[in-house]
Amino acid sequence: MRAIITGASSGIGKDMAYILARKGYDLTLVARRTDKLNDLAKNLPVSCQIISADLSDINQCKMVYEKAKGKDVQILINNAGFGLFGKFSDTDLERELSMIQTNITAVHVLTKLFLKDFKKQNDGYILNVASSAGFMAGPLMSTYYATKNYVLRLTQAINEELRRDKINVKVCALCPGPVETEFNNVADVKFSIGGLKSSFVAQYGLDKMFKGKCVIVPGLAMKLTLASRHLAPEFLMPRITYHIQKQKNKNV
Repeated sequence: MRAIITGASSGIGKDMAYILARKGYDLTLVARRTDKLNDLAKNLPVSCQIISADLSDINQCKMVYEKAKGKDVQILINNAGFGLFGKFSDTDLERELSMIQTNITAVHVLTKLFLKDFKKQNDGYILNVASSAGFMAGPLMSTYYATKNYVLRLTQAINEELRRDKINVKVCALCPGPVETEFNNVADVKFSIGGLKSSFVAQYGLDKMFKGKCVIVPGLAMKLTLASRHLAPEFLMPRITYHIQKQKNKNV
């Protein structure tokens, strides 16, 4: 049995690799930084396939599928993604398009291709790493929030289709709040509240995935925060989110 992890070179993806290796899964590790993937593979007690790929390129997404597909694949974890901080009118268009390709298109392509295989074998798990950002609009990180909305809602819709067709494949969305990973540096933000440990989020996400939970929110504080958003009128939520986002970067 084998698991595929994109964005496996650091953070949640790397921690998931260790967890799944301890469970006996062989691994396909996907990221741009081949050196980090090779270093990771040396420390894992299982067989590892290394695929260097830039998932902002749709052709490389398809290449990942062609190299990784097989009857032994039971898990796909779409973890690759990044954010970008700033006002929508000011942020770099090319960087945003790369983000959309990575956060949305790559997830869409790999989920569709592997889901077809999983349905044929009537078995498998797909874990799409979304975010608590997927539940709301996000001024000052508008494109990032929008991409995670897409991932979350796509996952929920697919999961319902599978449930109604009585297909034994689980498609889940992991929706953490702030996590201590390289995300902060890439997005150029500093969270105003403490982030969860990446290892905790990885373990929690996989545990809930194996139990078939569709939407997975680690941490009691974030569960309460998301529950309380229903108490505020819709027009007020972007204003609240703006002030939260503003605390991440003093240049705004």
